[in-house]
Amino acid sequence: MSGLFNTTAFRIVEQGINIMAQSNRIISHNISNADTPGYKTKYLYFEGILRDKINTRGTEKFQKELHMGTAMYVDRITKGQPDGNNVDNDNQQALFAKNRLRYDALVNQLNAEFELLRTAMRRS
Repeated sequence: MSGLFNTTAFRIVEQGINIMAQSNRIISHNISNADTPGYKTKYLYFEGILRDKINTRGTEKFQKELHMGTAMYVDRITKGQPDGNNVDNDNQQALFAKNRLRYDALVNQLNAEFELLRTAMRRS
């Protein structure tokens, strides 16, 4: 990101949207493996990632963490079905809905940032 859109607000929203995409992939993977024997549910630690991103300048470190999977954890504690699978579809659907609300909030924030820019350009 450069120039006009290289602000803290835009960077946070951009990274938040990237996190939501990663989270959706993980949740979808969990749901699609609900009947796979031995499959263990995976989670993305959204709050930790966002907090680290806000406290870290630049995107390179953040992207490496996501690709290396350090922000994802596997639930090996929760007992599930007799075949070892511990995916709870109801829980995953709820997480998917929660993720959607976060995504919508980020898009609303992005729209607000664009509106601020439009207002500033009209006054120039």
